[in-house]
Amino acid sequence: MEFDLNNYMHAKAVAVNEGLDKAVPLRFPEKLHESMRYSVLSGGKRVRPILCIAACELVGGTQELAMPVACAIEMIHVMSLLHDDLPCLDNDDIRRGKPTNHKVFGEGTALLAGVALLAVAIEHVAVSTSKTVGSDRVLRMVCGLGRTTGSQGVMGGQFLDLVSEGDASVDLETLEWIHNHKTGVLLECSVVCGAIIGGASEDEIWRIRRYANCLGLLFQVVDDILDVTKSSEELGKTAGKDLMSDKATYPKLMGLEKANEFTIELLKRAKGELSYFDPVKAAPLLGLADFIAFRQK
Repeated sequence: MEFDLNNYMHAKAVAVNEGLDKAVPLRFPEKLHESMRYSVLSGGKRVRPILCIAACELVGGTQELAMPVACAIEMIHVMSLLHDDLPCLDNDDIRRGKPTNHKVFGEGTALLAGVALLAVAIEHVAVSTSKTVGSDRVLRMVCGLGRTTGSQGVMGGQFLDLVSEGDASVDLETLEWIHNHKTGVLLECSVVCGAIIGGASEDEIWRIRRYANCLGLLFQVVDDILDVTKSSEELGKTAGKDLMSDKATYPKLMGLEKANEFTIELLKRAKGELSYFDPVKAAPLLGLADFIAFRQK
């Protein structure tokens, strides 16, 4: 079947940007909110909130219903990027083709802006989700966001990624844990939250979660490949950072050819998990899997 993914992603990204602009207004203290808005509104593909909306629509929900949690997920993602760029972690100068937050606002403001975005994200789900949604579902999403962000989620993955730099003993199992938590867990949370708020059954949530598990690992394997095959201008961020930091990556541990083969395997597995659903409703998630597998930046 034909599906125009580009138009779908553009329309959803426009709606998400409008939602983020309203969710993170400019207020006192102005510099802190300028810093938050600088990173939140600096562009990006909005893959995670779009996945959230697509999962909600897959099980009969709507974009409007999913928008608060979709925006919250993007705020958490931006927080992780903002902190990842700091000198104490990856020490990067470019993000989404622009100077990183700490280069514009200073390290202290960037750090606090990231923490503030996390707090605003959780509050936004609790306050802005439609009152037609049961409190049990809202609580389930809030718990999921907290778990996804903490030591068993993004922060745990970032920590192990940090302490593994230059460690020759890191194997594929450890690398998979890092990537499943640093990157994959937020992609998983995106589709699971979309399914929850859309009213999915437990069996549907389980299938969507398995799709997301494959997708999250796929995203990071592709990221590792692009880091060694593309330029900074093409990526909109500093290329070759993994090599310079002596990080464990899939091309490093598997070789570039086998890493590319692994992406095809993960893509096939991700799509297979959606075979249970109506192919028309699943088209956006199928298209997003292709987009992640074959993206060039």
